[in-house]
Amino acid sequence: MEGKPLHLLLPHPHLAACSLLILFPAPGARACAQPPPPPAAAEAKEQEEGDEEWEAALQQWKSKTYALSVPLRVVALRGSFPPAWIKVVEAQGKRLKFSPEFRPSIDALFSELSKCVDKGQVQPKSAMAADVVSIGDSWLGYAIRKGLVEPINNAEEQDWYRSLSDRWKVHLCRNQKGEADSNGSVWGVPYRWGTVVIAYKKSKFKQHNLKPIQDWEDLWRPELAGKISMIDSPREVIGAVLKQLGSSYNTIDMETEVNGGREAVLNSFTQLQKQVQLFDSMNYLKSFGVGDVWVTVGWSSDVIPAAKRMSNVAVVVPKSGSSLWADLWAIPCATRFQTDRIGGRTRGPSPLIHQWFDFCLQSARSLPFRQEIIPGASPLFLENPAPEVLQDRNKKKPKLETNLVRGVAPPEILEKCEFLKPLSDKAVGDYQWLMSRVQRPRGGLLGNVLQRISTVLGLKSRF
Repeated sequence: MEGKPLHLLLPHPHLAACSLLILFPAPGARACAQPPPPPAAAEAKEQEEGDEEWEAALQQWKSKTYALSVPLRVVALRGSFPPAWIKVVEAQGKRLKFSPEFRPSIDALFSELSKCVDKGQVQPKSAMAADVVSIGDSWLGYAIRKGLVEPINNAEEQDWYRSLSDRWKVHLCRNQKGEADSNGSVWGVPYRWGTVVIAYKKSKFKQHNLKPIQDWEDLWRPELAGKISMIDSPREVIGAVLKQLGSSYNTIDMETEVNGGREAVLNSFTQLQKQVQLFDSMNYLKSFGVGDVWVTVGWSSDVIPAAKRMSNVAVVVPKSGSSLWADLWAIPCATRFQTDRIGGRTRGPSPLIHQWFDFCLQSARSLPFRQEIIPGASPLFLENPAPEVLQDRNKKKPKLETNLVRGVAPPEILEKCEFLKPLSDKAVGDYQWLMSRVQRPRGGLLGNVLQRISTVLGLKSRF
């Protein structure tokens, strides 16, 4: 979560792009000579003006006649963006042939892309033949190296790119090896992000007179032994160990960067094995929901919706910082295939991809995230606080106890959070050393984690 030549646009790209540019107007600031209205009024006014602009643009577009119908096929992770986006785009007219499709998981989508490359062939309905697909940011480096995706042509010239903060740009610019490189190409466009969080049952903690969870070190408390479930992502498991020791998820050299060196990491990891009853990314929340465990660790996109369906649950981003995850739009590398089965897609993606990226990064698109209709946050608010949302007084939603504010961690915690970088060769060596000294159980839940770590090492820093 691999590099190929830059794509070419479809025939007559200027005609196609101009004819449908109106569908995805780029975000822009509005000057105002008078003092700004209160936040709620400003938001309502902005929404009203935005609706008027959309209507005017739509009527102008409908008044013109074009023989061209331009396709835009998007294959996304199910539930990762608001359904309202589809309705807005589809309402723009018949000139745009918008085809959204969904896959159940990032893993499934990534596997689908990989099979096309492994078999050397692509089918018309495969994700590889789409114009744009979802990909997790931690998979991006491996996807680049394997040639599953291609660079986004002319990204630096686009409004959507200019709207991103420097932190995003550093994360998305990669070389052909998938490594962060300021001189590299842009390989992905973020459309939502979040963190790994810890949830715990307040009722159980109160019943047993336990202190609330605040940071990673709390997972090692003796009274919580056997009462924790956790995702089985190797980077997250070892990352929690590194954070508990006061180090970074992206530690390059455990011996020199961790207090106590590799032996300290091994000792802490061994202790965590005794604390966690279940390492399982598929069932960790189920175990938490039925009460088998009192604490769970997972991605905010999973945990927040589940916690809202429960009672007496608190969710926290650890105060020393956590890992950041992001869902990105990427362009499948269909140009590598010599075939007539996918039409003009072999010459490049739809000329509307940049308009789609612009659309997803408009400030108005952030509202469903801020309203917590969709878990996560808009990329616009990675380094800027998300605006408040005018609440409907008639809607009395149960309030979830959390330190997240409109899907975003507090600034003092967020600045300590990290995107996962590809493992360096030295880090891979440390992981291998760690695995060689961990006592492996015969199968079982911990065995699954160790097997996944071994798989990661075999893929040479896939994550």
